[in-house]
Order: sequence, then C-alpha cells, then structure tokens
Amino acid sequence: MVEAATTSAAQPPVQRTIKDYRSEVKPTWCPGCGDFGVLSALQRAFAARNLAPKDIVVVSGIGCSGRLPEFVNAYGLHVVHGRALPTALGVKTANPELTVVAVGGDGDGFAIGGGHVPHAVRRNVDITYIVMDNQVYGLTKGQPSPTTPTGMAALKRSTSMPKMAPYEGVLEGQLNMLAMVLVYGATFVARTFSSQATEMADLIGQGLDHPGFSFVQAMSPCPTFYNTYDPWKEAFVALPEDWDITDRVAAISKTMTENVEGIFHSGVFYKTRLPTLMEKLEGVYAKAQGEKMATVDTLLDQFA
Repeated sequence: MVEAATTSAAQPPVQRTIKDYRSEVKPTWCPGCGDFGVLSALQRAFAARNLAPKDIVVVSGIGCSGRLPEFVNAYGLHVVHGRALPTALGVKTANPELTVVAVGGDGDGFAIGGGHVPHAVRRNVDITYIVMDNQVYGLTKGQPSPTTPTGMAALKRSTSMPKMAPYEGVLEGQLNMLAMVLVYGATFVARTFSSQATEMADLIGQGLDHPGFSFVQAMSPCPTFYNTYDPWKEAFVALPEDWDITDRVAAISKTMTENVEGIFHSGVFYKTRLPTLMEKLEGVYAKAQGEKMATVDTLLDQFA
C-alpha cells in the first residue's frame, strides 16, 4: 500500500499583541503618572511591528522612568544614573540586529547624562531615545530639573528653591531639549504627550522605523509633585499640516518661539536620512577586508 503524501501547510506568522510585551512585573508608578502612557505606547509600537521580544533591548537610567524596562517583556538593562545612552549604543554596536530603545527622564538625560547626548547624536547609531519629560525630579520628591520653567515656585513639597521675593522659585534657565538635539544634528526629532496615546504610539513607531538616532520627547506629567496635565492639555497643538520635516532651521526656530507663545507642538519636527555609524563601519571593514566582511575574529587574526 502506498501511503498518501502529506504536506504541512505553511503556518502564518504569529501576530503579537500588546499583551506579548507585558512582563509579569506590575508597574509601580504613582496613580496617574504619565509614564503609564509611554509604556503602553511603546508596547503598542512593538506590537504593530510584530517584533520578537527576544530581539528587543530596553535600556534605562535612574529615576521613575528608569523602572520601565522591568515592565516590558524583552531584554532590559537598568543602568546607573545618566548612562542609558552609552549603554544602548554599546548594545546596538555589539549586535546591530537588535531593536534598541533607551528611555529616561529629563533629569537623567539632560543633567547628569547631558554630556552623552551630543555624542550619541553625532554617531547616529540606530537607536530610539525616549525622554519622559515631567519637568521635575519625581523619584527624589520634587526638586526642579533641567527643564523646570524658570521662576516656577509651585513644585509640591519641594524645599530646594528660594521662597523669598524677589528670588522665589527656580533661578536657573530652562533647557530646551528639542532645540539642543536639533542643533546637535539628530536625524529624527519628535514630541508627543502621554495623554495622546494613539499619536504617541505612532511617533515612537516612526522612531523605531527610522534608520539612525531617533529622539522622542514624551511629555509625561508627574501628578504627585508637579501636576501639569490640565495646562498641558490646553497647550498642546499639532504641527501645521504643511510642516516641512526636512527644514532643520525652521524646526529649531519653532522650538525657540514656543515659550513665547505658551504652547507645545506635537509631531515630527525634523527627519532626514544620513549614514548610520554601522553603515560607515561596514564601509571601513569592506575596504580593509575586501568583499569579506570583517569580524572580531578576523581582525584579531591579523595580530596572531
């Protein structure tokens, strides 16, 4: 008897959902924290691209935002204060096939970690950097951060600011992180708001898709120490429909006039395509090794 030939039908690829990117650890942020929205948007962006959790690495520094990798079903690194970017760059350089996301707060990224930002930008390594900007140090109980507005005196429970006229509130100038990364030369720059879940997921997704260093400012209110939900809801407006995302000078100008206008623009401010660091290195390897791509082993063999 001849057995009938059997063929197994090709199985369709598994379509992951947001649940596939949730870890067993439950978020421990304060109720109402804007970081919940960022976490959900990031997971939605992963699901929309059907990324395998084993191929994702999320790197964070210190602060409330630093807890985020614990809540994502992926590889995570919770590193020391201000060092998320160099760690993420190292991960991506070691294994370019990984999807690498660095996350942090305005203090972690633009105070102690501020010196790493221009160098991450100029290297144009293919990672996405999400800064959860609440304009306050939330984890350490409400001290002013690099992005706290000058003169702000309403930070709840904070004892780190002068309380006597004429020097009440924050004395230092307020950093403009979008203007900074634009001047540095970032190839993808966007801003979004944690209350705008769909738009935030879309913008983070665009950052993931972009080949090169992607910067996303995620305005993420701290309801415990500096509750800005209501004023920010009123202040957020979308960039004009005819906005030219290739005009870096216009993008810088737009960020510089927002304080005067009292608004925040959301959307992609700037986007361009430049060679990434790995693409440049591949050219160096090809020139050194001919058509055969160099590896660590082949390079070390030259010194044997």
